[in-house]
Amino acid sequence: MKAFLLYRDQDFDLQQALPSNEQALVQDLELNTLFLAMARNDKFIYDIAKRVILSSCTNLDTIRYRQDILKDCLKNPSVVKQIYQIPIDSIENRQRHWLGVFSRYPAGILSGARDFMKMFLDLLHRLREIAEEHADKFESEGFRTFFAMVKRELSIEYLAGVENHLMELRFSEGVLLSAELGRGNEGTHYILRKPPDKKNWTKRIFTPKKPIYSFNIHPRDDAGATAIGELKDRGINQVANALAQSTDHIDKFLKMLRVELAFYIGCLNLSEQLAQMGETISFPVPVAANERRHSFQGLYDVALALTMKQKTVGNEVNADNKDLVIITGANQGGKSVFLRSIGIAQLLMQCGMFVPADSFTANICAGLFTHYRRKEDTTMKSGKLDEELKRMSDIVDHITVNSIVLFNESFSATNEREGSEIARQITTALLEERIKVFYVTHQFEFAHGFYSKDMENAIFLRADRKVGGARTYKLIEGKPLQTSFGEDVYNKIFKSIPIENS
Repeated sequence: MKAFLLYRDQDFDLQQALPSNEQALVQDLELNTLFLAMARNDKFIYDIAKRVILSSCTNLDTIRYRQDILKDCLKNPSVVKQIYQIPIDSIENRQRHWLGVFSRYPAGILSGARDFMKMFLDLLHRLREIAEEHADKFESEGFRTFFAMVKRELSIEYLAGVENHLMELRFSEGVLLSAELGRGNEGTHYILRKPPDKKNWTKRIFTPKKPIYSFNIHPRDDAGATAIGELKDRGINQVANALAQSTDHIDKFLKMLRVELAFYIGCLNLSEQLAQMGETISFPVPVAANERRHSFQGLYDVALALTMKQKTVGNEVNADNKDLVIITGANQGGKSVFLRSIGIAQLLMQCGMFVPADSFTANICAGLFTHYRRKEDTTMKSGKLDEELKRMSDIVDHITVNSIVLFNESFSATNEREGSEIARQITTALLEERIKVFYVTHQFEFAHGFYSKDMENAIFLRADRKVGGARTYKLIEGKPLQTSFGEDVYNKIFKSIPIENS
């Protein structure tokens, strides 16, 4: 049995490596806020959400496959949570019951596996009942395949047969074995036999009886009891191993079901919180990596919304057929927030989730990288610019064609002229390699240098500022300005401080 709820034809690989820039992505995009919201204090969901989101998928079919499954989850949240509870109950029961597997003896293994399988049967009956009652409410290929598998593999006849076998494996009438005499009259070829059918009384009465030779073990004959026990273990050894393997197979199925559903449970948790704030979500339209699409309506920073616990300002941009997006403008005008919203939306789209926007269309990327200005680190052995260049070198070592790089105030640790030249050369080299660049900057010389080239594959955005200095926290198309209106911030802070007469 397989769940196949994250991939059409394979399980999710929990051992796959996360991207080399995992820590930078989590820090720069404030992804911990997102993961915590999805987890709702559940460490397992937190780990799975983090792993799935950072293991960004580049296959369009897989992304759409997950989107359809998530749409079903959003329409049927209570049913999905019922299914998710089944592997949770399995874990709790296993902690109380699964002791027999650690036994050295077949009898102990059989006893533990039998009890474990009985517990599993109750859970599998619940799973089948859910499939019978709710399968017609689901439309996605993933859930249709899943429910069809449940009905096929867990038919009523099959489950009844398993229950009968478990009853027989209790050996309430003793263990029936056959054996042959080998060299030196030692027993060999021990085989467990099915006991005669007691319900067929006519056959039992009229069938000729074969002579039976029997003996009894004295209650105080410890050696004899040990010998009989060893004979019994030889006979039930194979069936004990077979039953233990069967329980292991079901256990693995339920564990993987938990893993794959944990991601969707996290999505449900996130959608519920955003709905309470009045924020919108939508399913993005992903396109091939070699296309250049990036257009959206109402795109907002979900990390900011979750932190503030209220609705935030969204942006509308059409950057289709663009490789370069340069963002300039007023301090505290929403530039960094916008850049973060771009990165988060890209990751959510490529793991098959909804995005925080009214609509969103973008090409998938081979890799997402961030290069943000860092706070001063007094433990650094070299200068801040050297540290920025080193991080850029690490990105270059791992980046490939059709990736995206998000720059936020990069290379501003030096003077305007030198920083602008470094930024220009790096950006030019990335564009030549078909890498999409989003760049937030206050370096006028850098931004205006690209603007003056009148490039068809570039778009320039500016943080909006009203007369008097009010910020709308929206971005508009506009050429770079020589000022970032730092005076507005100064006046806002210092004019509000009362001056006492001495």
